[in-house]
Amino acid sequence: MVSPNNHYTTKSEGVTINFITPEGDKKTIIANKGESIMDISHTHDDIELECACEGSLACSTCHVIVDPEYYKKLEEPTDEENDMLDLAFGLTETSRLGCQIVMEKDLDGITVTLPSATRNVQLKGSKLS
Repeated sequence: MVSPNNHYTTKSEGVTINFITPEGDKKTIIANKGESIMDISHTHDDIELECACEGSLACSTCHVIVDPEYYKKLEEPTDEENDMLDLAFGLTETSRLGCQIVMEKDLDGITVTLPSATRNVQLKGSKLS
C-alpha cells in the first residue's frame, strides 16, 4: 500500500533507511527504490538535510556519513562528487553526498549519519534561488 505522500507503507514494498541525527536520535523510514537520500529528506520534514543545489553536484550540503558495511555496496563516487566532498564539513572515510546515493534493494537497512554542520559556500556572482 502506498501512502498519500507516495512512500511505501510496508517493509516488503520499500527499502529501509536509518538516519542518525546530529543529536544521536535514530529515525527509520521506508523509502521507494530509486529515490535518492536527497529525495527522501525532501519528503520527510523530520530529516534535516539542506541539499542547497538540489542534486546538481554544486555543493556539499547533503553530505552524509554511511555505515561502513553499506559504504562498500555503493558505486565509487565520481570525480565531481569527490570534488564536492572535499568541501564537506566533518569529512570521513565513508562520506558521500546524499544526492548521489540511490536506494536499491541491496541497500535495505542502510544507516547514514547526518553531520552536525554543513558548509554552504556561495561563489561570487552566483545566485541562489
